[in-house]
Amino acid sequence: MPVDFATRRSLAADFGALGLERGDHVMVHAALRSVGFVVGGADAVLGALLDVVGSAGTVIGYADWQSDDELFGEPSLRDHVAPFDPLTSRCIRDNGYFPEMLRTTPGARRSASPGASCVALGGQAEELLADHALDYGYGERSPFAKLVAVRGKVLMLGAPLDTMTLLHHAEHLARIPGKRVKRYEAPIVVEGNRTWRMFEEFDTSVPVVAGLDDEYFATIVEAFLAPGAGRRGVVGRANAVLVDASAIVDHAVAWLEARCGERAPGTAPRG
Repeated sequence: MPVDFATRRSLAADFGALGLERGDHVMVHAALRSVGFVVGGADAVLGALLDVVGSAGTVIGYADWQSDDELFGEPSLRDHVAPFDPLTSRCIRDNGYFPEMLRTTPGARRSASPGASCVALGGQAEELLADHALDYGYGERSPFAKLVAVRGKVLMLGAPLDTMTLLHHAEHLARIPGKRVKRYEAPIVVEGNRTWRMFEEFDTSVPVVAGLDDEYFATIVEAFLAPGAGRRGVVGRANAVLVDASAIVDHAVAWLEARCGERAPGTAPRG
């Protein structure tokens, strides 16, 4: 029997000490192994999050989807590539186990934009994921924008700071020239029918403009945390960071605009 272990109750206490509260809507990025041995495993981690935010709160994960995108351009395979279906498509494996666990938990919801899709469970899951734009899925019509609007939070549970997906929303909002745009065709399910559709979005596979480090999101988050914004702590054995979604997006937009461009004349900062 391990001497050092965590339980659903002890994790809930750790989340509370970090600053997570009842009624919060929180986007979670989790490296679950970093939490250490947990009685009840990954389900206990999710259970602890739900215990803290309560029935009115919401736990959100960034899902993307596990696609055969390298085969999208092969005409001979066009009829065989599985389409994106928000009801059945697996979350991308690169994001770890947490999003797929959340997706397959009874009551969870999934948004309809393939690459930017999110999953959620809780009081406002339906509202936060509804009407997710198929093009520019990190923009104004997205769960990311809604998370900001409801004064939600982002939790990095042992996850690298450069994986904070909400900052793609900041890339979308920032008024900077030369943003990389990605256009591609992918299969999706629409009203029960399989169809190929052209998509357009800012390229999230690389920094949105040239000249930024591949891991520049971590630089932005560290700069945000340095003066005391946000919270650092330990959950189980994992280093954890909790930030306000609106504040980190405002900070990231200002950071990008200061380094990569200027605001359009006559416009005011977001607030």
